[in-house]
Amino acid sequence: MTDVDSHLSRTATAYDQLAVPYAEFARDALAGLPLDRAVLAAFAELVRTTSPGPVVELGCGPGQLTAHLRELGLDVFGVDLSPAMIDIASRAYPDLRFDLGSMDRLDLADGSVSGIVSWYSIIHAPPESVPGYLAEFGRVLATGGHLLLGFFESEGDPVTAFDHRVVTAYRWPVDELAELLDRAGFLEVGRMTREPGEGERFRRGHLLVRRAAGRG
Repeated sequence: MTDVDSHLSRTATAYDQLAVPYAEFARDALAGLPLDRAVLAAFAELVRTTSPGPVVELGCGPGQLTAHLRELGLDVFGVDLSPAMIDIASRAYPDLRFDLGSMDRLDLADGSVSGIVSWYSIIHAPPESVPGYLAEFGRVLATGGHLLLGFFESEGDPVTAFDHRVVTAYRWPVDELAELLDRAGFLEVGRMTREPGEGERFRRGHLLVRRAAGRG
């Protein structure tokens, strides 16, 4: 087993073990986060008006955000590494599609989706693996399609590991992650950072980018 496969196995196992309490915690996570909802709404509007087509939420967990994206008018499905999370999502939202899979090896054709949401789902990837993830996102995203990343922002520090409640995660400087996206063939559309809310430890970052023609 490679180091990458070992990391993915540990992450999937950790989320499997905490799937039920995590799903309960995440159920109403967006309710008190108007800025986060605004970023998701902007992403949805851009997809609907500039590159209509299927959207995938990568790292969909128990499916609540996938359902929210559908409410925003998107043709959306979810992918997650954890079988337990996929089971919970499928039972909670039986009219939505949820697939078991890994973000670094997606079972999707080149250019087959018009939008990708990765909402705090690359946070567990070792920093050296992130360019590979972004390359895979670029492979499956159609030219002109949009990608929205949500992540923990490092507040001026370098990439920093921290003790996430499930498994080790990383905080990223927003400019460094934006540079990796640029190298992967994405053009920045906008960004939003916000201070931690009640019960949150870290600043939050959001990058909205577009797949450029002839790049990557």
